[in-house]
Amino acid sequence: MLIVLVITMMRRGVATNTVLKGLPVICLWIGVSIAVTVTSTGPQAIQVVRGTNAYMECTYTLDDTDTGDLDIEWSIVNPNPTKPDTMILSYNGGQVFKFGSSERQARFSFANSDPSKGNASIQIVDVHMSDSGTYDCKVKKTPGLDARKVTVSVLVPPTIPKCWIEGNQEQGTTVILHCKSSEGSPPLTYSWQMQTGGPLPSTAILDPNGGTLLIKNLSSSFVGSYVCVAQNSLGKQQCVLELHDFKPGSRAGMIAGAVIGSILLFLLLLLLIWLLLCCCNKRRYEKEVANEIREDAVAPVSQNNTPRGSIRSSIQSILGYRSHAMINYNKVQKNESFNSENRSGISQSGSRRSQHPPVYNQLKVTDNSNNYDVSRDLSKRSQQVPEYSLSRMGAVPVMTFAHSREGYAV
Repeated sequence: MLIVLVITMMRRGVATNTVLKGLPVICLWIGVSIAVTVTSTGPQAIQVVRGTNAYMECTYTLDDTDTGDLDIEWSIVNPNPTKPDTMILSYNGGQVFKFGSSERQARFSFANSDPSKGNASIQIVDVHMSDSGTYDCKVKKTPGLDARKVTVSVLVPPTIPKCWIEGNQEQGTTVILHCKSSEGSPPLTYSWQMQTGGPLPSTAILDPNGGTLLIKNLSSSFVGSYVCVAQNSLGKQQCVLELHDFKPGSRAGMIAGAVIGSILLFLLLLLLIWLLLCCCNKRRYEKEVANEIREDAVAPVSQNNTPRGSIRSSIQSILGYRSHAMINYNKVQKNESFNSENRSGISQSGSRRSQHPPVYNQLKVTDNSNNYDVSRDLSKRSQQVPEYSLSRMGAVPVMTFAHSREGYAV
């Protein structure tokens, strides 16, 4: 700037003696200002496909007049000039410093292991969309300073677009066919065409940037498959739509049928669930009943309740065996002689006891098969323990009910 000013003054004939006296000083200042020089000649705007690697060049030279410490900084320029830039890499005092998230630190690095050798270029591994921006390389060595900026544009091929139809697709109405890719580097353009290769409807209006196709006055001639193609410099993707022309009211019937079918399907599902629950409950009930402790049923009424049956049950209890069909029981006969003798003996002496054991009701039982007399067996059993022996042992006569083998009182 000062050199230009001196040349201008010389052309106008202005005396430059005083100016030239200070020129060596000015030249010396200019020489110091350009001591550190960034010598990179590569492009300052690069395009990189997402997922690949990017290389940003920044080579420099130093001058002997630069006596300070070498300081190299890489930062992302903030689009808002009122806000500071984002530091990503630096080299100072022989050490490399990284900034930002651990994911960014792993992808950003100096291309040269020793940036002090005149090469401060950096590389980015696996470029992301967020890496797009302007990068500033500053090389400082007091009192020299120089910088270089590189703009990186990350390119992304279009993703498979999403297609949908806006409108009820009834005859005579207007419908809009939409097509949109979630990702894709600009310029991203959209085009519509018939899948059969035929021309688009005459009433169709295409928006190549927005990806819409507006069709007015829908008719049967417009029915068919439509293909949308999203394209940029890296590739293209497509989606297909099927356009119909429903008669007014028919669509409502289809919707009603779909709703009714859904309700019936839901009811069928509920029925299946209910049957399954009933089956499970039935099995669980059967299992519980099988493990349940039940009371015995009431025994049938015994035939021994009759007088003859009571006598038969008493005999069975005494003899310890079951009656047989061939045995006939006779009537019980009382021994009156014993009773009279026993009463007379007691009247003569109150303390005298009978010397003979009492003979109880004798039972005459005749077995028709082998003529076995059960009365003799009863007499033998009654004579085994005399009455006086029972009295001496302290026994007390007690009246009890006879019981059958089934447990009933007779």
